[in-house]
Amino acid sequence: MSNFATLKKTSGDLERLNKAIEQINNPTTERKEDERFWKIERDKAGNGSAVIRFLPPSAIDGDDALPWVRIWDHGFKSANGKWYIEKSLTSLGDKSKDPVSEFNSYLWNLSEDENSWSRKQAKNQKRRLSYISNIMVISDPKHPENEGKVFLFKFGKKIFDKITAAMNPQFEGDAPVNPFDFWKGANFKLRIRMFEGYPNYELSQFENLSPLSKNDAELEATWKKQYSLKELVDRSQFKSYQDLKARLDEVLAGDPAYEEFTGGKKKSNVQTFERPNTPAWPPAKPAVNAESDSIPFETDEDDEDLQAFKRLAM
Repeated sequence: MSNFATLKKTSGDLERLNKAIEQINNPTTERKEDERFWKIERDKAGNGSAVIRFLPPSAIDGDDALPWVRIWDHGFKSANGKWYIEKSLTSLGDKSKDPVSEFNSYLWNLSEDENSWSRKQAKNQKRRLSYISNIMVISDPKHPENEGKVFLFKFGKKIFDKITAAMNPQFEGDAPVNPFDFWKGANFKLRIRMFEGYPNYELSQFENLSPLSKNDAELEATWKKQYSLKELVDRSQFKSYQDLKARLDEVLAGDPAYEEFTGGKKKSNVQTFERPNTPAWPPAKPAVNAESDSIPFETDEDDEDLQAFKRLAM
């Protein structure tokens, strides 16, 4: 309950109100870090190293769970200077509709030329694939306080390819490895170096087979500390289609192609849809240059989603 005497004493004090107005006029753009997630810290050259151990499905998620989940998201900046940074509803299943994927399918169908403005814009706005797993940090030179702790780790297709290769070796005589196994798995040497302006993970590799611990009681304790992965892909963790559509309307306001799409002026015959090679409204730019600290995303993905465009466009 407010005190009237205090109200009288602070009469005329505008400092608190002006601070509130300043926050309204200059809202912060900082994104709060989720402390459950571990991220390697790199040096000024963009290089970094650590050793981690991928962990099996958590005790929370059950025996039928996978030790990873896949999440798609979009991150691009439109010509009007606004960012679209949202998780895609397609993460919830192939039949889930997402407003950006629907618009990208429309753009893809406007031309059969891979170098057309519409397909370039669709590529710039494409989904990005991430995987998330539970890990234990074995060695973290920049932050040794993380060692021996359980975290969530978000990674891309290049690292997942390393996991796939370990489980399915190409050469005869090489035994398959389950990297997520407590007893017969292997530590993962994470090595990042900058190559042509992008983070490169090719030097990363699994070490020799070894148990995470020889003490089952310790392993069980680790297992019970792990985070739920199923929770990350629960419907409650995603915005509604309507909310995402409202945000996309704001970000792409002024885009002629988007206005045609939302206005119902879709062209049934893409061969007869004429448009200049360079649209008057510059297309969106993807957030993929991890060398710049101003870019809010870092990914090791490649262009595998181009095939997904073709499926979505059907």
